[in-house]
Amino acid sequence: MSEVGGYILLAAFVLDYFLGDPRNLPHPVVGMGKAIGFLEPFFRRICNHPLTAGIFFAVFLVGATYVLAWMLILWAGWIHPAMGIAVQTVLLYYCFSVKGLKDAAMKVAGPLSTKDLKTARENVGMIVGRDTRNLDDKGVTRAAVETVAENFVDGFLAPLFWAVVSGVPGAVAYKMINTLDSMVGYKNDRYLLFGRASARLDDGANFIPARLSVFVIAAAACCVPGISGAGALRIGLSEGRNHKSPNAGFPEAAFAGALKIRLGGPGIYHGRQVDKPIIGSPFGDPDISAIHSACRLMQAASVAGLLGAVMLIMVKFTVLKGS
Repeated sequence: MSEVGGYILLAAFVLDYFLGDPRNLPHPVVGMGKAIGFLEPFFRRICNHPLTAGIFFAVFLVGATYVLAWMLILWAGWIHPAMGIAVQTVLLYYCFSVKGLKDAAMKVAGPLSTKDLKTARENVGMIVGRDTRNLDDKGVTRAAVETVAENFVDGFLAPLFWAVVSGVPGAVAYKMINTLDSMVGYKNDRYLLFGRASARLDDGANFIPARLSVFVIAAAACCVPGISGAGALRIGLSEGRNHKSPNAGFPEAAFAGALKIRLGGPGIYHGRQVDKPIIGSPFGDPDISAIHSACRLMQAASVAGLLGAVMLIMVKFTVLKGS
């Protein structure tokens, strides 16, 4: 059950690449969000200390998600092996968001190209956590590129990594971790203690994928005209730690180096100014073309990561078969 075939990875990627998020079908991440909202009051009631409640809350939801995905795949396989493969493919497809990420970024680039800054601010505000109401066009562009870079890991490379390591149930469990962090992993009065376990789980789950992303992005950048693979590697390794997050800086720095643009800097988050370090310090501010270039790089990096994962599975299969 912990094994995932390369054909499942390929099929899930193709579904996401062409279909994206299905608007008219139930999405597991939506169900995860509802489960988080429903169970939070229960765990707060049964544990007096919010830190303890948050630990049990996160462990229960992640563990239950893994078990449910595992049981669903097992049940489908009992009915017919082809059905088991189909269920794995669909579940993994739901874990990827390459097309959705590109579409969201293009909804920012479109208004910017027509000088509609108000709409661009509103659209970028839907995909970033910062206050976007007073951003200028460069600030909006920077925010869009940063979210493309960071969410390349959250929306593709990390679920791909966990699918290879622990099967499709591992990828689905990762999405629960990521959803927990996005809903309760805040450093405010309500979630500082309760959400700490969820935030730490997310940090741990992204630790290796975030660092791998520098090499994947650099390799992909070498294949995209006008984008620097050497710059991605150099800035990714030298400035990847220039971020308040232990992981987000690595893909952002790799994108900054590849596109030769400056990212990071101060921003307003939940009503408070956060002084984020500069990433891509040798470069200047991005213009609108950076959003288009970032999407091309993200797609190329997704293909590079996919091919690397498939090759790894093939090598593993060959070694096991030979032994």
